[in-house]
Parts: sequence; structure tokens; C-alpha cells
Amino acid sequence: MGVLCAKLSISYGLVIVSAFVQVSHKLGQCYNAPQIEAQNHSMTLIALGINHKTAPIDVREKVAFSPAEIPEALQDLASLTDTREVALLSTCNRMELYLRVDKDNVQQVFDWMERHKSLSREDLEDCHYIYQGEQAIAHMMKVACGLDSMVLGEPQILGQLKQAFSTARSAGTIGAHLERWFQQSFSVAKTVRTETDIGASAVSVAYAAVSLAKRLFSSLEGMTILFIGAGETIELVARHFNQHVKMNMIVANRTRERANELAEQYQAKTIALTEIPSHLAQADIVISSTASPLPILGKGLVEKAITERKHRPIFMIDLAVPRDIEMEVRDLADAYLYDVDDLQDVIQENMKVREKAAEQAKVIIADHSERFIHWRRSLDAVSTIKIFRNKYQKLADDELARSLAKLEQGENPEQILVELSRRLTNKFLHEPTRQLNEASSQGNTDSLLIARDLFSLEKQNKK
Repeated sequence: MGVLCAKLSISYGLVIVSAFVQVSHKLGQCYNAPQIEAQNHSMTLIALGINHKTAPIDVREKVAFSPAEIPEALQDLASLTDTREVALLSTCNRMELYLRVDKDNVQQVFDWMERHKSLSREDLEDCHYIYQGEQAIAHMMKVACGLDSMVLGEPQILGQLKQAFSTARSAGTIGAHLERWFQQSFSVAKTVRTETDIGASAVSVAYAAVSLAKRLFSSLEGMTILFIGAGETIELVARHFNQHVKMNMIVANRTRERANELAEQYQAKTIALTEIPSHLAQADIVISSTASPLPILGKGLVEKAITERKHRPIFMIDLAVPRDIEMEVRDLADAYLYDVDDLQDVIQENMKVREKAAEQAKVIIADHSERFIHWRRSLDAVSTIKIFRNKYQKLADDELARSLAKLEQGENPEQILVELSRRLTNKFLHEPTRQLNEASSQGNTDSLLIARDLFSLEKQNKK
């Protein structure tokens, strides 16, 4: 009989605890994330930084971090402040910190920035921005998609953001919240690239050159391209052409050493500037960008090359200022000459396409941001349920131990069960009853309605 009563007591205790666990789960559904976070902790997600829109280059230079110093900086920030998680993105156009920190301790981050970079408070206050919670979540996603970049939709920032995440993870400053935040941002960037035209249209000079060449020729495969100059602009254009099609490349430059560096990357042939007249007729496309104060290609030279080509067209882009190719070349029937201003027209036209895609991207970002918020809310619900469950499990365990002790002393099992039922009910309902009475006395009808929903009181009344 004693064993039977003990089992009944255990079963009764578990039923009661189970009922309260169901209530705790509904709590997680009824209260939104900010309310729960305010009750349990004040940790929030923050994006803090400066960029090309808010600060001139001289200020951005002051706050820039080299790749080598970022790991130590992250660990330093995490140890000297109450920051739980932190990552740092530093590019030529922006410096941003992504943090999970106590709202009341954000000032510590500013203090750390002042000390670490020897900045004045005025430098930071005049040009910084800070986003919290949902705004911070959406901001990182916009950065990942290139919506916050100087060139709308540019893809390089995503790689830089991934590197920032990898560095912070290696430094040990990434936890569950930033891990999910970054991964969600990478996911939305992939979706935006796949489902919109954010990266499909040329909005850089280099990419616009490729776009124009494709308009003129049905195929670029196997064509010969002559690059005049070997600087950064020419290198970027060569990279874009090489990504799209296999071409024969010739690099003409004042110094062979620099030309050879570029030629090695693309198996190109190198020539001196003085050799251009003997090679120009081979070129289907000419891209020029030098610092020469005088034109390198004149109308007569180009006309001679067209004759040698039996009037097959030559596509020419002059990216230099001052110009490398005489304007009179445009008068030639089979020469198609474009300069920087012409490319800007192409870029502006394509920018409109990207702006339309950006609006589509914002819808996608809103959806992914909402998913991340739901995930954070679920963490709050889990935390609340765990606390709730532990509290009432402890009450049940204490009462069960008390009842088992009485059974061992030979007391009446039926009486013990009645007493266990009464004590569990009183202990489980004591705090909720007190809170409901207080809410009622203060006219807080919202709490009373929530209680009716949590305990399904309306449904019980209808039975």
C-alpha cells in the first residue's frame, strides 16, 4: 500500500508540474521578446560604426584597424567592457562593431574606442551611428547585401564581412547570438543575389567596359584586347574581362616590369608604348588608362590600323584624364570610342536597375530579420520555461520528499495524498494568486486577461 501511494504521489506531482510547464510555454508565446529581455536581462544586439556617408576619409583613417591588430582589439574590448560578444569590420569605407552588450554599458565601448585609437569624443560623436535590436539586425543584413555600400550592390563587402566573422570566431569573441546573426546575414545576401538583379548590371567603370564590349560584339571569345597602361584601373578591367571570357591580351606600358606583373596573371603579351603602332591592328578592343599628359593614340594611327584590319571595327575605351586617345578618332567609321563620361551614362542607367532590385532586397531582408527575431524570442521563451520549470519542480520534489517520509513512518496513505494535493495546489498557486490580486487592485485588466488565457479559464467556464 505504501509503494502504491508513493507512486500515486509521484504521478500526481508530475501531472501538476506538467500543467505548469504548459503554462510556461504559453508565457513564451504571449510576451514579446523585448518584454522578456527586460525582465531577465538587458543584453541587446548593437551595430556601431562610421562609414563613407558619415565621416570624411581622414576620420575613417583614424578608426581603421589592420587585419593583424583586429584579434587583439576584439579580446581587449571584450575583457575591458561588459561586452559578451563582439566582431569588427574594417574596410576603406567603414569601421563597424557588432556587439551583444548590456544596454547600459554602451558608453564603455565609446570609452574603449577613444583609448584604443587616441580619438577625441568629438571625432566619434560627430560621425558615428548606432543601431540597436531589430535595427541592428537589419543593418548588418543590408551591409552584407551591398545596400549600404558606396557602390550599390557591390559584392566585395560580403567577403569582408565573412572575414570579420572568421576573425572574431578565431579570437573567441563569437557566441550563439552573433553566430546566428552573421549566418542569417550571409543567407539573406545569397538569397538577394539569387532572386534579384542587384549584381547583374554594371555600376563600376571596369564592369561597364565589359558590358559595352558585349553590346558591340556578338562574342568576345578569342578576341584580342590591348591594354595601354598597367595601373589599378587596367588591372581591374583585365580581371573583369578574364572572368567573362578567354581572350588574347596584350599589355603596353611605359615600364616593362609593371606590365610583366599584370601579364603573368592572365598569360598576356607585353610590349613597350613605342611598339603600339605595330600591334594596334591586331586589337579588337583597346582599353587605355595612363597618366600621360598627351594623347598616345591619334586619329592617323587608328585609321591606319583600321585599314590593315580591312575595316573590321575596333572598340576603344579611354579611361584616362587627360585623354589617351584623340577625340577625332570618333569620326572614323569603324572606330567605336567611349570615354569616362560615356561609361557614366551606362552606369547611371544600370544603377536604376540596381535600385529597383534594392527595393526587392529590402523585402527579403525584412523577412530574414523577422526570422532572426523569432529565433531570439524562442531563446527567451526557453530561458523562461527553464526557470519556471525548475522553480515548480523544486516545490514538487520538496513536497514529495515530505510525503514519502511520512509514508515510511507509517502514517495514513490516504491522508498523506490529500495533504500532498492541498499543499502542492497552495504552493503552486500562491504567487500567481498574489499577483492577480495585486493586478486587480491596480486595475490592470491586461494581466487578468493574460492569466485567463494562460490557464484556459474561459474554456473551463464553458464546460
